[in-house]
Amino acid sequence: MDNINVLIIEDVSSESDALVKVLKENNYTIVGVATSFKEAISMFYKKTVDVLVIDVFLDGKPDGVTFAETINDIPGALKPFVFLTSSKDRQIFERAKLTSPFSFLLKPFNELEVLYAIEMAVEKFYAQTNGFFSEDQDTVISKEYLFVKKKNSLKKVLIANVLYIEVEERYCNIVTENEKFVILISLTKIIELLDADKFCRTHRNFIVNSQKIEEILVSENLIILKGNHKIMLSDKYKDLIKRFHVLK
Repeated sequence: MDNINVLIIEDVSSESDALVKVLKENNYTIVGVATSFKEAISMFYKKTVDVLVIDVFLDGKPDGVTFAETINDIPGALKPFVFLTSSKDRQIFERAKLTSPFSFLLKPFNELEVLYAIEMAVEKFYAQTNGFFSEDQDTVISKEYLFVKKKNSLKKVLIANVLYIEVEERYCNIVTENEKFVILISLTKIIELLDADKFCRTHRNFIVNSQKIEEILVSENLIILKGNHKIMLSDKYKDLIKRFHVLK
């Protein structure tokens, strides 16, 4: 599991230091602080970035807006971003608005406003790109990640790292090697969202990541997953063995 990766684009060190402090205290991972357009582009393509906080003006020029325009124009490159500015220039605001930021915050920034803005940016962006909000709106499930709200921050859980899912009525326990997350979502819905080539039913209450299976004890109706997790295998779902090449 990873925290949300944030790239900060800000040329005033006191401002970037304050942002880093607030975000780290709330369990976000800072992958870099860029102070120029060129540096921002370089970091954006070299780092794993989930969301950006962008100062509209860099060294007195609206290069933050130029950066947003650039990533908007490249297919597949776009990530959610939040603008920060102390400028009252209406023309620049109108130009910035065309890049579709998720928020536009005025300096000096308010800590809660920044945290809420980032959280909303992540949730809305990944929900609109092949994602899904769980019923309680505390989780976004996209193709590769779960974004789970935990206390004051979002946690990013790589779906490939999920060992199994245990269903309890309308709740699902999402279990990885290191953590468990409880989300409000139905079995029917979670099955629709998972890759059927990787996840399979083993029991009416269990879905497993077939890539994490280490042993199948057919006679004991058990599946052993990575980390020695034991999952029930009911007769109804023993056909899953056909997924594997069995040597005799």
